[in-house]
Amino acid sequence: MIHYVPNHIINKIPFYFIRHIYYKLIMSIKIGKGSSIHMNTFINRRKVEIGKNSVVNRCCYLDGRGGLFIGNNVSISPEVQLITASHDVNSATFKYYEKEIIIEDFVWIGTRAIILPGVKLGKGSIVASGSVVTKDVDQFDIVGGVPAKIIGKRASNLDYNCRWFPPFD
Repeated sequence: MIHYVPNHIINKIPFYFIRHIYYKLIMSIKIGKGSSIHMNTFINRRKVEIGKNSVVNRCCYLDGRGGLFIGNNVSISPEVQLITASHDVNSATFKYYEKEIIIEDFVWIGTRAIILPGVKLGKGSIVASGSVVTKDVDQFDIVGGVPAKIIGKRASNLDYNCRWFPPFD
């Protein structure tokens, strides 16, 4: 029931305040002022922390098993998967491991990108849609592809917030 209720009932409720109360009080997830988690986002475990004015769009996967830390003014587009646990492919016993994901301030992650365990996305970095990020991304780098590689550089004079609460989302 600990995974069923939030991921098959609560995440379908079209009112932020109800979802956020449940996530904060029942699941002990830290959600900063002005941040939103949109409908149909699947949250695995409780070790999730979101800063201020950040948005997690609809149908994302937030994996808190290894620890997931999302900074301020972060934009996570629809259907992004943040995965903090996996198995060692070279282990004869299929050894399980967890590694935290850290997403610094002003990061933008495009639709359907996948961020794998242990990755740190530096301040102001951008992950292109559909990319698979297997390694850390430096500040203000733009990465894309499978696996993600540097494809550009972003301006560093960022001054915006990602507060976004469209009705019934």
